[in-house]
Amino acid sequence: MSWTDQIPQAARDYLEANKLDEVECVIADFPGIARGKAVPAMKWERQQYFHLPNSIFFQTITGEWAEAAGPEGYVEPDMVLRPDLSTASAAPWAKDGTLQVIHDAFDQKGNPVACSPRNVLKRVVALYKARGWTPVVAPEMEFYLVARNTDPAKAISPMMGRTGRPAAARQAYSMTAVDEYGPVIDDIYEFAEVQGIEIDGITQEGGAGQIEINLRHGDPVKLADEIFYFKRLIREAALKNDCYATFMAKPIEGEPGSAMHIHHSIIDLQGRNLFNGPHGGETDLFFHFIGGLQEHMPAAIAVMAPYVNSYRRYVRNFAAPINLEWGRDNRTTGIRIPISPPEARRIENRLAGMDCNPYLAIAASLACGYLGMVNEIWPEKRYHGDAGDAEGEDIPTSLGDAMDLFDESKALHEVMGPDFARVYSIVKHTEYDEFLQVISPWEREHLLLNV
Repeated sequence: MSWTDQIPQAARDYLEANKLDEVECVIADFPGIARGKAVPAMKWERQQYFHLPNSIFFQTITGEWAEAAGPEGYVEPDMVLRPDLSTASAAPWAKDGTLQVIHDAFDQKGNPVACSPRNVLKRVVALYKARGWTPVVAPEMEFYLVARNTDPAKAISPMMGRTGRPAAARQAYSMTAVDEYGPVIDDIYEFAEVQGIEIDGITQEGGAGQIEINLRHGDPVKLADEIFYFKRLIREAALKNDCYATFMAKPIEGEPGSAMHIHHSIIDLQGRNLFNGPHGGETDLFFHFIGGLQEHMPAAIAVMAPYVNSYRRYVRNFAAPINLEWGRDNRTTGIRIPISPPEARRIENRLAGMDCNPYLAIAASLACGYLGMVNEIWPEKRYHGDAGDAEGEDIPTSLGDAMDLFDESKALHEVMGPDFARVYSIVKHTEYDEFLQVISPWEREHLLLNV
């Protein structure tokens, strides 16, 4: 069987219209950046795998290296990266015919590399499968379209709309606001269609130039692949139209942050929703999943909110939850039960930021729910009213505090993988130490001459 017979139909359609010139062999690192190699088409057809050093998972977001090697020391052994042909997808912004293919990482003995984000998610999904459960997720992606910003010292500004005015804030769900950056939206739709990614809807969010894209529900690994591809797609569509797309959790002071809400349901071997009882009521597993989120999410926040900027999103009155309460059709709670028919009953985690790695954030969220179900954890009582008024804070307010909770959570480590947890902790502590070496404009303005 030819390799072209094993790729999705959208990729085959692309190859019928374009001569294949290059294949981008990619894998996601901890930040979710595509790492890999661009290979000429003829070479691609002759090779079954390629190599990259395992140290790509030891890099911080600044490009520095964390001391996360194992007992063998920092020798940077090669991983064996093998293509998952089901992920083959066009790169429609490229001048010549180009395919992207996501690869899985193995060590030289054939074992999955434990700290590869896609392998982490596969590990968690496998735990569900071993119990006869199949997790289903539906992600919602929020991001900003902003003016080009080449000077980090300058504040980020909203992009210029077609009217010649900056994108307006506080226009949630406005069709006119979406029309302001219609050319970017058109290119996003076009690129997504060529790549075979199905968009469930696009809306204007509350921030200036802030957009939400919803994807159809499905397999967690497939959806994480799509988000991984989507971030690149959206960035390319923005650059084509002389603006930037940013997935920072809080890019603009005074505007809402950007979340990646995750909807979860679980089906059994017969395809029935395990959150739905025989008479349409909510099951024990439904409540246990919520209980697991409430108990283990404080430790998992370090994965869902992975940078110092992430915690700027968790503020009152900015459409972001600051709690682990659960409620029905209540967007002020961190855990929301949307309106749905019983057979489509699902649980929404509203805490993950759009700056997360989609593989790791979905894995962490599913891990919390899994621990709740297997340990029969019951949630606190449903919250009524504005959960922003709830007493106390359920979630950490800084990356340092979040990492302390993550480091203590042996239960989460066992589900996501102890070696992943070890490496992730070292990398994130290194990033946090790097951040603490930087003196901010606020400190110079208010402390230089006043203290």
